[in-house]
Amino acid sequence: MTDDLREMPCLDEEDILALNFIRASGVYVYRRHYRTGLRSHIMEVLRAEDVENETTGMMINEVRSYPRAEPVKMLRIFRTRFQMIKEAMEELRRVRIIQSYLSPDHIARSEEFLVDYIRNGNRDVLLCGLQEYVKGEILEPWGQVERHDLLSLFYDMGLDRKQDAILNPQRWIDGVREKADSFVMRLKQMILKAGYVPDLAGVGNLILAPSGHIRLVDINNVSRVLFHGPIHLDDRGYPVCDKSIKVMWLIEQKLAGKSPRENDPIYGPFLDPKRLKEVKMLEEAFQRSI
Repeated sequence: MTDDLREMPCLDEEDILALNFIRASGVYVYRRHYRTGLRSHIMEVLRAEDVENETTGMMINEVRSYPRAEPVKMLRIFRTRFQMIKEAMEELRRVRIIQSYLSPDHIARSEEFLVDYIRNGNRDVLLCGLQEYVKGEILEPWGQVERHDLLSLFYDMGLDRKQDAILNPQRWIDGVREKADSFVMRLKQMILKAGYVPDLAGVGNLILAPSGHIRLVDINNVSRVLFHGPIHLDDRGYPVCDKSIKVMWLIEQKLAGKSPRENDPIYGPFLDPKRLKEVKMLEEAFQRSI
């Protein structure tokens, strides 16, 4: 069994506290997040007192409750191996490009840092991030995002019970559609000006927040946008660029309520029927590989 955390399928708190760059103060508890994936380990950073209340309960109005501990931050530990420091700096540069084009309303803000990862007397550069925890529900652009779907999300998030929220469901749904349009417009600017697109297609990568904003929470996989030539695959063999452009088109169509043209300068090259068929085959090969 490997002792290299980049190769481990998942981590627990003991693994985190054993790291040379983590201070075991007892103030925080580290709990594995359900979305740990191919490119990074994701750990919830929780206050120890909140975990205690979750476990043993607390009295609220003479009733014992067990409130779930809410993360203070999300700790991301990238699995990528960097041969040289400039490779890590390039990864950071791409993340900063995404952050510069997507406003805080549309991305989970993150503070990245490079550390010396000491293992068996060897030192490696490891990229980590402390990311904002985003409340909300996973947005599934591949499914039906009709009014009744958004209405279900409205109630799932308990917005009908929040005294400080807009309690009119239709007004909230209208706001979601307006903010979806803003999200797509910012992505288009990024593609045209910087030539990059983040991974929008992964399960759980997009969260619909109570505010109605679509927020990107996975910033690990940023792809160059190449309008011509062969289909670009990421380091895992996934056609991330093509799939992300298709998600943009679906969001603009389903959530923003627009009718984007399939021959649009951005969408056109990626929505060609022959290319879509090739992308599907590549995606199936990727699924088999994992």
